[in-house]
Amino acid sequence: MGSCPVVEVDDDEYAKLIRRMNPPRVVIDNDACDNATVIRVDSIKKHGILLEVIQVLTDLNLIITKAYISSDGSWFMDVFNVTDRNGNKVRDKEIICCIQNSLGSDACSFPGIGNSVGIVPSKEHTFIEMTGTDRPGLLSEICAVLANRNCSVAKAELWTHNTRVAAVVHVTEESTGGAVEDPERLSAIKELLCNVLRGDNDSRMGRMTVSKDRTHTERRLHQMMFGDRDYESTVVGAGDDKPRPQVAVMDCAEKDYSVVILRSRDRPKLLFDTVCTLTDMQYVVFHGTVDTRDDEAYQVGWGSSHHCRAFSLSI
Repeated sequence: MGSCPVVEVDDDEYAKLIRRMNPPRVVIDNDACDNATVIRVDSIKKHGILLEVIQVLTDLNLIITKAYISSDGSWFMDVFNVTDRNGNKVRDKEIICCIQNSLGSDACSFPGIGNSVGIVPSKEHTFIEMTGTDRPGLLSEICAVLANRNCSVAKAELWTHNTRVAAVVHVTEESTGGAVEDPERLSAIKELLCNVLRGDNDSRMGRMTVSKDRTHTERRLHQMMFGDRDYESTVVGAGDDKPRPQVAVMDCAEKDYSVVILRSRDRPKLLFDTVCTLTDMQYVVFHGTVDTRDDEAYQVGWGSSHHCRAFSLSI
């Protein structure tokens, strides 16, 4: 969906030098807008950097009400209007400091897209990632298998879509309270869970991987769902009359990119989910605008309905 050149930032010494000479610049302004804090981010462009910035803001529970995304040559320039969960400007000094440290020159550079899920070694938990067929009682069966193998579930997050399920479970050794180390036990757990994850009438095998690295859970769940190809079928429940998102894709052959316009009811993390999907599909957002309003949202001349978000993403 576009073959415009992208500046690849390799992790060699020369690339590191260039990033140190041109560190990201972050400006946080509470005076430029009446009802939101304006955050401007300028940095060297590389694949995945937009997602990394949005991920930082989302993890701080900030709501992005407007955004302007632009790339010029090898530079990436973003402007975000954000509020807290209560719709107020961001005035908490701790959060402001965290934004500066995470995105600004103190961070020196963002991690590569291969590490954008935030991999951090952990001795406290074993992380079990699973995909399979969804059905009632599945989570209970998973927990029963782990309990029978003397494992405790410290934390779990599970997504379902189109009869498919993806889960990231944080598991500890019942006796020690630390990560599960025995490879034979992990192999036995994997075999049992894969059987549980496979549906009775489904030819698709369940999948399970084990890691001792802490990852950004929601980012990883996006990757797992995409890898499981959950989008290939659409299941509509009985009585499901909720308005579906409207997505339009237009080809701009003369500019060698496509324009994606998305309209849907607004919700937290919608921009994060959208950019995650595009990034996992190996598309690059060169330009984009985001606008949310209580009554309506307008974008590139399109009107939209109550409580909506509209995107115009050039990828």
